[in-house]
Amino acid sequence: MSVREEFDEWATAGKDKGMEERHWHTAKHALARMPVEEGDTILDLGTGSGYALRALRETANTGPSYGFDGSPEMVRNARDYTDEDDIEYVCGDFDNLPFEDDSIDHVWSMEAFYYAANPHNTLEEIARVLRPGGTFYCAVNYYEENVHSHEWQEYIEVEMTRWDREQYREAFRDAGLSVAEQDNIPDREITIPSGAEFPTEDWDSREAMVERYREYGTLLTVGVTP
Repeated sequence: MSVREEFDEWATAGKDKGMEERHWHTAKHALARMPVEEGDTILDLGTGSGYALRALRETANTGPSYGFDGSPEMVRNARDYTDEDDIEYVCGDFDNLPFEDDSIDHVWSMEAFYYAANPHNTLEEIARVLRPGGTFYCAVNYYEENVHSHEWQEYIEVEMTRWDREQYREAFRDAGLSVAEQDNIPDREITIPSGAEFPTEDWDSREAMVERYREYGTLLTVGVTP
């Protein structure tokens, strides 16, 4: 199954809203770190429901921005959810971004980069479209150090890229992006029951759940163009 087919099914089933709710716990903290100024152009790579662009528009009064996704149904839903003329949603391939060189101020991607068929090429495309001094904020929960995420591949037919922290830094640099920051953003909103309530349906021990949400959380890697 292709990325398009997989996420068309998700969008049709309304799972895009569920993704938004789960990701927002850490996404909002990463978005707050972005050096976005009024009027900046943002590209949201793997936009899903489009929540990140709407949040940035509300908090930073961003300029014309683009939500990019490989799923036509995700794009259709995001348009329905958005009442902003300056936000446009585009369907396409991560390996061939339909934007001019040096045309984007900041790129944001939450829980989507690892679906790129050729992640190194995608990073080169991101570096190409970013203006000098532009940033790429890449947030993922599925990465090598987060052992609790490894089983996710079993539940999705699309092949996912599982890099470790160093591989992210190396790939960013290879694409011409300086690594300005790399951090783990914990999820402090997920409720963790007392030890007496374990094992649960999803967790064998409280320690494992604490590790997943409070220690590993979301890996954020920030790249900057020269």
